Amino acid sequence: MSTAEPSGVTVERVEGWPVRLPLRSALAWGAHSAMTVAEHVLVRVVLSDGTVGTAEAPPRPTIYGETPASVVAILAHLEHGLRGVDILDTAALDRVRNSVANNHTARGALDMALHDARARAGGGTLFSTLLGPNTQVRVSFILGIAPPADMLREAHEVVAAGVRCLKVKVGRDSGRDLAVIRDLRTAFGDAVQLYADSNETLDAARAPGILAAMRDAGLTYVEEPLPVRDLQARAALHELGVLPIVADDSCFTPADLERELAFGTFDILNVKTARNGFTDGLDMLRRAAAAGRRGMVGSQASSGLGTLHAALLSTWPEVTEPCELSFVLKLHDDLLDRPIVFEDGWLDVAALAEYELDPRRVARYRV
Repeated sequence: MSTAEPSGVTVERVEGWPVRLPLRSALAWGAHSAMTVAEHVLVRVVLSDGTVGTAEAPPRPTIYGETPASVVAILAHLEHGLRGVDILDTAALDRVRNSVANNHTARGALDMALHDARARAGGGTLFSTLLGPNTQVRVSFILGIAPPADMLREAHEVVAAGVRCLKVKVGRDSGRDLAVIRDLRTAFGDAVQLYADSNETLDAARAPGILAAMRDAGLTYVEEPLPVRDLQARAALHELGVLPIVADDSCFTPADLERELAFGTFDILNVKTARNGFTDGLDMLRRAAAAGRRGMVGSQASSGLGTLHAALLSTWPEVTEPCELSFVLKLHDDLLDRPIVFEDGWLDVAALAEYELDPRRVARYRV
């Protein structure tokens, strides 16, 4: 909301700094998608008093159609409308930010960078302005599609690092998927929660049987089993109640969320700060909770900076499920000045308040 009394501190410029972070191993998902390196963009909002707010845009060409170059370009386009706008005039800033369609990670990162700049200009931080009441958050890890032995090895590594919930990417071979899930259940028993992410790879005829098998193998829910375009089939599958369904690809925006609520397609909303920012992200979680849905905060394979921002949103009461805050374990190196630590399935979000970007690492990985 806008303030009646402007601060006198305005947006001076917006910058996009592409960075390239190596992964320890590839991440594969869906029918064909994979990534071997995190090519992200640091979004910087510089104010007239020298304050800088920073966030991370993780372009995903196969999901949103964005690339690092397109993120930088759309930021340059939006900068013209943002220059000279008071940092407290959030209504005017949002009008400019939302003057373009799509470009989800660019607009989401810009929203978070503006929040960061506003907090710092006021003498605070994001942690002093956005930290919710539930500062201990359960975490999950995205276990990508790989040879079964590699998936089990990675699962053991992240569990040893303190994670107690695994989001298992499935959908290319249902028989193999179920074998991996059973092996994971055998390895960890009930000590580790398991759920699946199908990334729209199933079809309406096979989905009920596959979801029933997943349920019987011990999975707690499944994310986006059917293609988003098959709205009636998704509503019918949800009506069967075989396994709770997580909405992700079907709920990119607040308008998408309203459609999904109207048709009754899901049980749990997965909001991602990487595409929704803080403004839409919190609004969507509150709207879903008001409609009786559970909530989680997801990751778009975020680095440490993106994890800090997702973690902040995860502390709000509308978030009820483990959140994807441990992708940093898959990075060979990060941009933060210290590693994020997980303990017995939890992340102490309040303890992250002192974390900062390491200028030397930023310089090393900047493209």
